[in-house]
Amino acid sequence: MEAYIYDSVRTPRGIGKPSGSLSQVSPVQLSTTLLEALKSRNNLDTLLVEDIIMGCVTQAGEQGGNIAKVAAQESGYGNHVSAMSLNRYCASGLEAVNQAAAMVKSGWSNLIIAGGVESMSRVPMGIDGSAWVMEPNAAFGKFVPQGISADLIATKYGYTRNDLDSFAVRSQQRASYAQKHKYFENSIIPVKDINGFTLLQQDEYIRENTSLETLGNLKPAFQQMGDLLFDQTAIDTYLEIEKIQHVHHAGNASGIVDGAALMLIGNKEIGLKLGLKPRAKITMGAVIGSEPLIMLEGPTPATKKALKNAGMQVNDIDIFEINEAFAVVPLRLMDNLNIDPSIVNVNGGAIALGHPLGATGCMILGTALDELERQNKNIALATLCVGGGMGIATIIERI
Repeated sequence: MEAYIYDSVRTPRGIGKPSGSLSQVSPVQLSTTLLEALKSRNNLDTLLVEDIIMGCVTQAGEQGGNIAKVAAQESGYGNHVSAMSLNRYCASGLEAVNQAAAMVKSGWSNLIIAGGVESMSRVPMGIDGSAWVMEPNAAFGKFVPQGISADLIATKYGYTRNDLDSFAVRSQQRASYAQKHKYFENSIIPVKDINGFTLLQQDEYIRENTSLETLGNLKPAFQQMGDLLFDQTAIDTYLEIEKIQHVHHAGNASGIVDGAALMLIGNKEIGLKLGLKPRAKITMGAVIGSEPLIMLEGPTPATKKALKNAGMQVNDIDIFEINEAFAVVPLRLMDNLNIDPSIVNVNGGAIALGHPLGATGCMILGTALDELERQNKNIALATLCVGGGMGIATIIERI
């Protein structure tokens, strides 16, 4: 049995600060905006929706207590809809999609809505605590912040600040071009207030005037915490490195933003019953674990696993979406698998658009689907590095 994507929607990404356009919108409201859009866009009989699966990383406050079920109740879909929230860190939105696809493929479910949400302005990172930090045996000598890991990878494999900044400029340029040419319009659902006034209708984090010169004025973001403790923790494990070069900063790492994304996923029979045409099938998903100090190397083995299990090669993929948590992450995967940069993040990535943690995986898969349709191409792969040392990848094939 196949699992098909029947629709894909997302909110615009709003700057994740009190000044951001979505900072007055609760994460439940972001989610219900998309649930309502899926219903209206597809003339959806919500009695046929069985489950809602949503990724959310900082599950506290307004995002705690199984936000997916709260959104399901607020959406008016009906009391019959079950729902759950999950946390695989930055991969949460894509993990939700993969789990939905697996349930449909197995025959356990016919129609599921999956994706994720994160309001980083209202529910800041870290307020939910961390077992990595609080558990002494887990933290001591085994944990460093992700930015240190990114700088460790750059140092270990010789990526310079110019390499990273050049990639960041390209991300900004591509995102700006895509926005101006309305490449995101098919999926973006404007967010409105209770009076129907539009609060945000396009991504607001993009900085189209970014240049190597402007990025050159930014100070390394992780130098101080590295000097205090974490550099030595990494060096004690990676003995070939004498000193970590701190080359990542606010301009070549992902932006803090608010946003949500959802996909309507079901089997062939439910599509026929609803009169819906599938846009793509979810061919394969994969997750892996990796060494937690260097932690951001996961996209390479996850991509290899997904391709192997699908019986595919790198050259079979027409479009890659590699989450730009830090510039070194996509650069490393492209080098490892000899991927042509011209087919990677063709409309920019999280450096330019932002990274709403629990939603990003679903967002980039939706972007890949839109781009397959725009270019009349067939196969796309989305992948993310994951905190704590993991990786995830998903392959879709356009119908």
